[in-house]
Amino acid sequence: MLFKDREVIFNSPKVMGILNVTPDSFSDGGRFISLNKALKQASLMLKHGATFIDVGGESTRPGATAVSLEEELNRVIPVIEAINNELDVIVSVDTSKAIVMQEAVSAGARLINDVRALKLPNALETAAKFAKELNVPTCVMHMKGTPATMQCAPQYGCVVAEVSDFFRFQIERLTSAGFHYNQILLDPGFGFGKSLDNNYQLLKSLMQFTQFDLPVVAGMSRKSMIGNLLNKDVDNRLSGDIAAHTIAAMLGASILRVHDVEQTVDAMKIVGKTTSVK
Repeated sequence: MLFKDREVIFNSPKVMGILNVTPDSFSDGGRFISLNKALKQASLMLKHGATFIDVGGESTRPGATAVSLEEELNRVIPVIEAINNELDVIVSVDTSKAIVMQEAVSAGARLINDVRALKLPNALETAAKFAKELNVPTCVMHMKGTPATMQCAPQYGCVVAEVSDFFRFQIERLTSAGFHYNQILLDPGFGFGKSLDNNYQLLKSLMQFTQFDLPVVAGMSRKSMIGNLLNKDVDNRLSGDIAAHTIAAMLGASILRVHDVEQTVDAMKIVGKTTSVK
């Protein structure tokens, strides 16, 4: 898959490092809000083996409040520019706003990662334009509700079937807007409008989402699906994270979106050896 001028071959799971330049993200809020700290963290994640760095300027944790356009731009654009200028890594922008997408791609982002699946005004048109003109793919994620409401007793008939139908609809929607089929990535949205059982039903059935022959992104890092099951606070979920992302990789995930890059890359070396040995 092309990310502007960079090709990534998904013959093994790749790791996407999370870089939240926000004061209120559930895990690392406030740690990387200065440009120097953000660039240092990105450099460390690259050193540890990250293929992607996902830069986000608006928290989407349950109950999160919206951030103004100006504030989000002020948070993410200088960081994306600095990473793009100084590090050899693919920068992803975690946003739902069309103008942030536009400015981020101009600053060097090579992937759009939208938890709202291009539903906000002009987002679809903007992302489609960048896909057609610059080979910038988009990752669309399933979310039931909004960050403010998504964890208020979400209900499904069958969560796996609903997410599959969502992916089918989004693929048709994006290709009709001008995306090439191979410019789409799919994220089932662990923790976004899902109960504990819903999350593990999705994880158990992750291979079903590979039917679309598109990269599947799995992001469970430090989330409540880990903490609530293990009764661990957010700073003590690494063992659960590694277990969950290893399962996801064995079931076909192409990208693992994580906070702990070094440990996840190590785990993926074990996965890779296990799957390739004769």
